[in-house]
Amino acid sequence: MKELLVSIVKGLVDDPSAIEVTADEKNEEGVTVYHLHVAESDMGRVIGRQGRIAKAIRTVMRAAAARNDEKIQVEIE
Repeated sequence: MKELLVSIVKGLVDDPSAIEVTADEKNEEGVTVYHLHVAESDMGRVIGRQGRIAKAIRTVMRAAAARNDEKIQVEIE
């Protein structure tokens, strides 16, 4: 899942070397939280107007996780 998130974001940013993804352990509800860090200058590109791109990234990631019987959440920081 981490690789999928990185590959999605790489196409959006100017500085792909600044992409960092960390994953927390599953919480009591079985949800794995992925924390996405990008360069400050690329933050607007990843979030998009009114959060549309961020919402799309989260939707794609949840759909991919559902195929693997997982529950995930993506936090953009």
